Parts: sequence; structure tokens; C-alpha cells
Amino acid sequence: MSTLFISDLHLDASQPQITKTFFYFLEHIASTADTLYILGDFFEMTIGDDDDNAFTQSIIRALSRLTASGVPVFLMHGNRDFLMGKAFAQRAGITFIPDPTIIELANQKILLMHGDSLCTEDKSHQRFRKIVHNSIVQKLFLSLPLSFRRKIANQMRKRSIQTNSTKSASIMDVTESAVDAAIKKYHASKLIHGHTHKPNLGEKRIVLDAWHDHGNYLIIDQNGKAELINIPH
Repeated sequence: MSTLFISDLHLDASQPQITKTFFYFLEHIASTADTLYILGDFFEMTIGDDDDNAFTQSIIRALSRLTASGVPVFLMHGNRDFLMGKAFAQRAGITFIPDPTIIELANQKILLMHGDSLCTEDKSHQRFRKIVHNSIVQKLFLSLPLSFRRKIANQMRKRSIQTNSTKSASIMDVTESAVDAAIKKYHASKLIHGHTHKPNLGEKRIVLDAWHDHGNYLIIDQNGKAELINIPH
């Protein structure tokens, strides 16, 4: 009996090897688990459920096969894929969960987050996060023609790469005070998050790795033992 966690896959049609590894993970690893949690930045970029291209359809089919087999999948929005909506969830058979979310495993209260809200020193990102998570802003963006949304999203992505290249690694990392405050607020035993791409298996905080060079996941067994595992595929 096990629970799996992944994040920061940044799935994109231009990265077929990552997609192939994800399909392998679903078929050979997640299929034997009790539950799968995806903690944000599942896609590199989303611009609305009506962007129903062949790549997105392949991801939906893969997820729906897993959920139809009886493995529940819970997905948290990240800072790249926050425009995944109800249509995507229904077709894939997944359930969206808010950031943050509390779960209980092996008699432990565990706090799940994407992680970007903990990077409190990154002031520009926090401003951006506040804007794009505004429901009115999202509604206005989704009302634009699909081609225009795609153009805006690509421009924003390029600007993000340029901006992040000038930031120090410490600014883009979580702050310990924010971590401690979150754990205290939710009376959690442990925090699990992604976003920073700095994998770590600590007593207080577990950080999930990104899927840039290889796939990976966190497994927590019925006794509460946690292990970060790379996918050899």
C-alpha cells in the first residue's frame, strides 16, 4: 500500500522523452499505488481547456486509463498550469485540490503545496502570482481568441526565462520562515512541495524533483517511510 507524489513535469509536446517517461510511470508504477498526487506545473503551459490539441488529448487518455483502473489522481495547480479547468478534470477523471491541502498518511498530518507561495523573497513572482490567480483576470484571459492567448502565453514564458536568469538562486528558493509558518498554521507534521527543482528528503520538508533529465517520484508506504526514486526509463 503506497501513496505517490510527483510535480514539475512541465509536460510539453516539444519534450517527447519526458512524455514517454510519464506514460511509463503511469502504466508500470502508478498503476500499483493507492493514490497519486501531482503537485503543480504538470504542464509547461496551459491556456484553457479549449486548447484541445493532440498532445493534450494523449495526456488526458493516459490519465483516464489510470483513474478508470481505480487509482485516484489528485492534481494541484502550479504557476504554469493554473488554467487547467473542469473539462480537463472530467475527461481525465482527476480531482483538483487547492494549494495548500492537508492529507493524513500513516497517522501523520501532511501539508501539500506547489511551493511557489513559499518563495517570499521573490517579490516579482509573488506579484505575478497574485495577478494570475485572480478569477476575474483568468476569466478575461479565457475570453480571448485561442490564437491570441497562445501568443500572450509564449511572450510571458520568454519574459519569465529572461527575468529568472537575472535572479539569484536564493531569491527563487523557499524561505525557512515561510515554511515554518505554513507548517505551524496547518499543524502539520511534514510539508511536501515542488517548484524549486531542488529535491530533498528531510524530516520536516520533502522537496520533489523536476522532470528535466529524468522522471522521479516520492513514495510513502503504509508505515510512513518516505523515499525519493528516479525512474530508470
